[in-house]
Amino acid sequence: MDLVTVLLSFIVILFLVNTFRKQIRGNDKNVPPGPKPLPIIGNIHIMDIEKPHKTFMQLAKKYGTVFSFRIGMSKSIILCGYETIKDALINHAELFSERPNIPLFSAVKGHGIVLATGENWKAMRRFTLSTLRDYGMGRRTIEDKITEESEYLIQKLRFYQGKPFDNVTSIYAAVTNIIVSILLSKRFDYEDPTILRLMGLVNENVKLLNSPWVVLYNSFPFLAKLLPGAHKTILENVKEFDNFITRTFTKHKKELDVNDQRNLIDSFLAKQQEGKAEDIKYFNNENLISLVADLFGAGMETTSTTLRWGILLMMKYPEIQKKVQNEIERVIGSTQPQMEHRKEMPYTDAVIHEIQRFGDIAPTAVPHSTSQDVTFRGYFIPKGATVITLIHSALRDKDYFEKPEEFYPEHFLDSVGNFKKNEAFIPFSIGKRSCAGETLAKMEIFLFFTSLLQNFTFQPPPGANLDLTPAMGSTNAPQSHEICAVSRR
Repeated sequence: MDLVTVLLSFIVILFLVNTFRKQIRGNDKNVPPGPKPLPIIGNIHIMDIEKPHKTFMQLAKKYGTVFSFRIGMSKSIILCGYETIKDALINHAELFSERPNIPLFSAVKGHGIVLATGENWKAMRRFTLSTLRDYGMGRRTIEDKITEESEYLIQKLRFYQGKPFDNVTSIYAAVTNIIVSILLSKRFDYEDPTILRLMGLVNENVKLLNSPWVVLYNSFPFLAKLLPGAHKTILENVKEFDNFITRTFTKHKKELDVNDQRNLIDSFLAKQQEGKAEDIKYFNNENLISLVADLFGAGMETTSTTLRWGILLMMKYPEIQKKVQNEIERVIGSTQPQMEHRKEMPYTDAVIHEIQRFGDIAPTAVPHSTSQDVTFRGYFIPKGATVITLIHSALRDKDYFEKPEEFYPEHFLDSVGNFKKNEAFIPFSIGKRSCAGETLAKMEIFLFFTSLLQNFTFQPPPGANLDLTPAMGSTNAPQSHEICAVSRR
């Protein structure tokens, strides 16, 4: 080893040690407590990398509902319990409304809606909410699309004639077609290679996002860039997906008629042509690519996974499935389920809420960041700090749910069987960063779920063991399993 290499290595080590000392020493103000980190790696050695919410729940017992946790050389603030999360995202909404820098997604930092920040995020959220309403979110037009798609899904499930099959592709394709109809005015057949590839890209990334390689990349991007691993697969998938979006909106741009806007992409492209100052600043191609990718991924993953949990839980608890079917027969009969039926179906509504609570699709949600220095619950949190709101802790909050670890629809029923709200039920998060597609997702879950149980009784294959332990990945999805859809008609 030559002298230059030795000197450079020594300088790097001194820099890292000095940085670590500064981070340990931190600010003289009252920072949130937390486990003592090791040099360079922080607290990674005690973290369940694939399911970090489990580690955070254990640490909350020792350090309270606001504590620090260091991943590599970056400190995060963890917020646990419904009251603490509500205090941050509702009572201090502006202070916790930013997004941190996530190295793996630095290329899209500031664009779209999920990871966007500042005025750009506000402009994209306004446009998204307005356009989703224009194209039917919460209205009968999109309800008709969901109803039509549920018929395609029912036909697909009938094809198996009650024999065992894996329902992943069918459920994902049905739900994906709803968001695709809003984005592109298009519907794919369930075996179409294009939709299968797009769903595959999203699914693979969801599974890889909590891998050790991604944690390494986000902690030490300068080092991880030189190494192979899951992070490179994710970036390649993102690039392929973005190229598809670019080809699509390029085609739409050639066919665009501003007086006949058919979908969200048309509306965005029309904004580009208006030439107003805000339009020029925010309605650019980078925002369009990221926005469509955000809506596609979110619109597909969470609702599909919720429905898969619903079917699995109905197989696990056939007595609950039967009660739902009895209510469907009494209220809906053989007619097509509609959203107006929900208010007359308290038990089914409670079961759907409990599926979302128990399924706990996004236990850590997307990280927040502070817009300025803030004193929160007696602790100092600096501007730009990464803040993780542990949605899992709210959905499992013992102060609000009698049996938090069990599947118990009575969490949402009063003593006489009427539906009752529970304020700790926040699967879509709360505050300014809550899910923009919440209304659409609720409609999809109710209409698909009731249509499926109206037409089928779901049973496990003979001898199957129904394991409710979530699969590994950045979301809590059911493990791979087969179902039997036994026709009721």
